[in-house]
Amino acid sequence: MKTILIATRNAHKVGEIRTILGGQFQLLTLDDFPGAPKVVEDKKTFAENAAKKSTELAKWFSRRLPLVTCHSSLDFVLADDSGLEVDALDGNPGVFSARFAAMASGKNENAADAANNEKLLRLLKNVPLEKRAARFRCVLALTPVLEKAIESASPVCFADELELQTQWFDGVCEGKIIFEPRGKNGFGYDPLFVPDGFAQTFAELGEAAKNKLSHRARALEKLKQQFNN
Repeated sequence: MKTILIATRNAHKVGEIRTILGGQFQLLTLDDFPGAPKVVEDKKTFAENAAKKSTELAKWFSRRLPLVTCHSSLDFVLADDSGLEVDALDGNPGVFSARFAAMASGKNENAADAANNEKLLRLLKNVPLEKRAARFRCVLALTPVLEKAIESASPVCFADELELQTQWFDGVCEGKIIFEPRGKNGFGYDPLFVPDGFAQTFAELGEAAKNKLSHRARALEKLKQQFNN
């Protein structure tokens, strides 16, 4: 069984990934490694942010091999970057989804879900429903944790090797943004997002339905298929 580190401390995200991947992998999180560095997500695309997290953390763990947990050694780092793209806002908030409401302060930090939702609704106040098309997008980056010996040439070559061996998996869920929050489940923009073909928001549909429809679920299914093949 492969051991994968999920490169996040977000409990909601970890819960989704654990449920979708099931028992096929041994899953750890950054909470299992308090000393792991925090990677700043300062890139312009989901793929670049995901790869930056996975490669920097894989490099950090590779330098500390043999790293043995109470279960097994660490094989891969899995990082994701995901967010909401709204057509009427030229694709925003995009990579800034988690810190949408905090952007005006100039700080690179996440904002509260309620604040992000409030800002989104305010910007879409005069936009009719038929022009509120949006999508959740997720990109996963899977990077192997390599033996330190590969770093013998140079740190730059080692980083390049990690990038070359990184695999990407993407997923998209199309839908629209409604006019007020509905539902108590989910997190982030879930109370405002109605996926195509449904009348309920992600927050109303519940975890079981969301874990089949979501952008992250679709990306994770591609990852599972890659391992199965």
